[in-house]
Amino acid sequence: MNRTIVSVAFVSILSFTFACPAQEKVFRLGMIGLDTSHAINFTKYLNDPNNNTGCKVVVGYPGGSPDVPSSADRVDGYTKELKDKYGVKIVDSIETLVQEVDGIMLESVDGRPHLEQVKPVFAAGKPVFIDKPMAGDLGDVIEIFRLAKKQNVPCWSSSSLRYSLGIGQIKDKYGQVLGCNAYSPCSLEEHHPDLYWYGVHGVETLFAIMGPGCKTVQRAHTKDTDFVIGIWEDGRIGTFRGTRSGKHTYGAMIFGSKGVGPTDKYAGYGPLLVEVVRFFKTGSVPVPAEETIEIFAFMTASDESKALNGAAVSLESVIEKAQKKYQACDKK
Repeated sequence: MNRTIVSVAFVSILSFTFACPAQEKVFRLGMIGLDTSHAINFTKYLNDPNNNTGCKVVVGYPGGSPDVPSSADRVDGYTKELKDKYGVKIVDSIETLVQEVDGIMLESVDGRPHLEQVKPVFAAGKPVFIDKPMAGDLGDVIEIFRLAKKQNVPCWSSSSLRYSLGIGQIKDKYGQVLGCNAYSPCSLEEHHPDLYWYGVHGVETLFAIMGPGCKTVQRAHTKDTDFVIGIWEDGRIGTFRGTRSGKHTYGAMIFGSKGVGPTDKYAGYGPLLVEVVRFFKTGSVPVPAEETIEIFAFMTASDESKALNGAAVSLESVIEKAQKKYQACDKK
């Protein structure tokens, strides 16, 4: 064969090799808890090739809580949709699921089983995102993070509201945050502290804007409304209004050094899922455990304040009380 032809062919092969690199390996995700619309919406986004996430939900474990109607009444339908529409493989145990994936999304709508559900995940060393509410009480939240640290497994939790209201641009618009009034729907569920079930979204908004450092809370409660005042260690005041009547919406009013104004309108799940994908690809946790613990301490303290007719309750006191639940485990 003519040497010129061979050389041209070789150069062509090299050009093709460099122009068409090997396709990035898909990061396989397992989903625990198929009893929430998040299971469907998150899978739809992550598995859509047009979003180019590099992640795909491939296995699911239904879970479900028989004593929570919003779980028991939906788990079968959502499981069927994930299997039939999105091709998600359904397994009958978390232990099986963790062996078939690279990372976990814990989606169970009921926070109470999260601690037990995440233990096999930690044992398998798989990074995990835990949807809201992170747990059914503050002690479990603290214990989940303790186990994650002990077993060196990346773990975090967040509401979509942290990323879906333009909070990242607040300093550019309003300057240093001097105070904030956050609000969200706040329906109640008998098995969870009052704000854990839905108020958590507005409380997460408050902390995403104010940052950690809340020292005490006081709560006013009526049939249709909750109002919680938090005082931060630097003297700033942040409030949360939870609504159970009228038009339900999400957002906050920011009081800044350069001006006063609202957050952007809610932008859906996409901005959160961008952070979830980045987490799985890098292993970097975007929300520190300490801040998430403080968020749940804020909500726990608000329940204590309600029981005390609106008296101030310190976050430190409820954290100390919650830590005693697993004190024996901490010593092992």
